[in-house]
Amino acid sequence: MKLKGTILIVDDEQINLDFFDVMLSKLGFKVVKATNGEEALEKVKEKNPDLVILDNIMPKLSGWEVTKILKSNPEYKKYRDMPIIMFSAMDDVKDKIEGLELGVDDYITKPFNFSEVLARIRAVLRNRELVKQITRRERRLAVVESLNNSLIFFTKHIKKPITSLIEKAKKTDMNDRESVKELIDELITEGNEILVTMRGLEDEINELETRKDRIKRGDVSLEELEKKFEKHLKNWKKRQKKFEEVEG
Repeated sequence: MKLKGTILIVDDEQINLDFFDVMLSKLGFKVVKATNGEEALEKVKEKNPDLVILDNIMPKLSGWEVTKILKSNPEYKKYRDMPIIMFSAMDDVKDKIEGLELGVDDYITKPFNFSEVLARIRAVLRNRELVKQITRRERRLAVVESLNNSLIFFTKHIKKPITSLIEKAKKTDMNDRESVKELIDELITEGNEILVTMRGLEDEINELETRKDRIKRGDVSLEELEKKFEKHLKNWKKRQKKFEEVEG
């Protein structure tokens, strides 16, 4: 695995910060440092690191408190999936479990071996990348499913007005000019509304194609696309409801 990315080191002991700065920088990481929990939260917003390594016992905010804020505070929602490795001088299983339940990805007890730390960094970053890949794949599948559902909705609800027009055409006296004119007017109205809806869906399909690179990167959310599809189908739903009321 190629070592890259930004790592935030949070520790109130300067010697530890300097050590990790030197060692991780040599391995290709960009290192950001913080000396307490409050500064760590500021650095998270400022640098958006790929990984946070923090001590548990620190002034102002403990490692657990920092983790809880990152994982549950709405203000830090965009950082909720940021992986965290926590250091602690304690070797208590209960404490470690509590940290993991808060959202810590891994736990290392001081004094530590740097080779072990590096191995854990590799593992956490690898897992994060796998999760990102799975998320991107699931998003693409969800986008396709959303489009498919929209098309199914369209084809399902277009049948009724078309069937009604066909039945009306069968019953219309073609020698009665008024009846024929009425049928033609209704056909034009229905046809235009159907074409508008079809053009809306066509626009979405074309936009989806031109933005597929963004979808692959995960920049386009399912919610965003669903809102676009719903916008184009909204008028059709209203018209369909009105049609059913008239028919009823």
